[in-house]
Amino acid sequence: MGVDVAGWEGLPNAVVEELRRTTAELLRRTPFHADDMLDYIVERIPEAGKDDGLRGLTLGSCSSNLEAALSMARNGIDVTAASAPVTALEHARAMAARGYSVDVMLRFYRLGHAFVSERIFARLGELVADPALALIVVSELQNYAFAYVDRISSEVAAEYVAELDRIQNRVRAARTDAVRRLLAGDGIDLKRAEATLSHRLTGWQTAFVCWTERDDVDLMRVGREISGHLGLDHPLLVPDGTQSLWGWVSSSGVPRTVPSDRSVLTGRIPRLVFISLGMPAHGPAGFRESHAQAMRARRIVELADRKAQFTSYADMALVDTMSSDLNLARAFVTTELGALAAVGARQTEERQALLAVLDAQGGLAAAGEVLGIHRNTVMHRMRRAEERMGRSVTDRIAELHAALRLIDVLGPVVLAPDAAGST
Repeated sequence: MGVDVAGWEGLPNAVVEELRRTTAELLRRTPFHADDMLDYIVERIPEAGKDDGLRGLTLGSCSSNLEAALSMARNGIDVTAASAPVTALEHARAMAARGYSVDVMLRFYRLGHAFVSERIFARLGELVADPALALIVVSELQNYAFAYVDRISSEVAAEYVAELDRIQNRVRAARTDAVRRLLAGDGIDLKRAEATLSHRLTGWQTAFVCWTERDDVDLMRVGREISGHLGLDHPLLVPDGTQSLWGWVSSSGVPRTVPSDRSVLTGRIPRLVFISLGMPAHGPAGFRESHAQAMRARRIVELADRKAQFTSYADMALVDTMSSDLNLARAFVTTELGALAAVGARQTEERQALLAVLDAQGGLAAAGEVLGIHRNTVMHRMRRAEERMGRSVTDRIAELHAALRLIDVLGPVVLAPDAAGST
């Protein structure tokens, strides 16, 4: 004869009367049972007793749930009509606010059910004289208690998740607001901002930006990988939409030079994820400056459609400065290079040879080693480049070098189309 959790319908009158009498007696002693239940739970979850506020809410939840369940059982009310008491919902919110996991919170309910089974229902023989009838009453109340706890625990779990979302949304909003105010240069309480961001603002700041067009990338993990690559832990990571991430690392001393061996990131950064890195700068102003550099490095990457995953602003500073106005940049390149400033395979070879020689401060052998060609080939291409330009490579060396660097980074963006093709 199993219980119908919709009430006591179908049970013999003698059983129903005994259920009503027994639950009434248990209700009378609810305050004592609630105190004992609290001690039972605290003994097994010590953290619940160290916080007076949480201890009080746990007691309130024990008392209100016992009273609700026993009152419903006494009156044969359908268990599906049960809803979590106010104190139980507040207890769930308090657990979320204190950082306990939902598993720990639900353990309160499992332990509460265990207490009822071990300490209350086990003594029902003292209240019901007939052993056979006592067995039926215990069985029916056990089933009812299980159904009640199953229903209520789902509600408090949902409230826990909702509160956790509210807390996390407030934290994210506060962090985002603090970051944007720092980037805007607004007056801000640094200590409060540091507490909000869990990030030191008085040291050296190195910013980076990660972005992708993919929807399946964990950019937060990528940000932690970049931080480790920089030799620093505990980065500040702020999502910028779903496909972009802003990051900062802070150090007390002048940061070491960014490791040039970026091959360690191979396989650890998903394909089609790009990273741009600002230069280290000090304090809140450095927080803004390094971020602005990382963003400008990203601009260069996107403008030039570069395929390299990792770009440092230190390598892009000159190009960034000279390309803020693309029309001026194109005019500058054309003025300095003449016919060499055109799209074409031969022009590309000649520009690369010329740039390699200038980078090597005139060393043909060193340039040839970089390009993987003989020094005589380098010289031949240089001579052809001079013919196209109509000028010597020793004229206006600084301007020539800058124009070649612009093309090397930005490519066709600053070149004139070559209608004749590769000549």
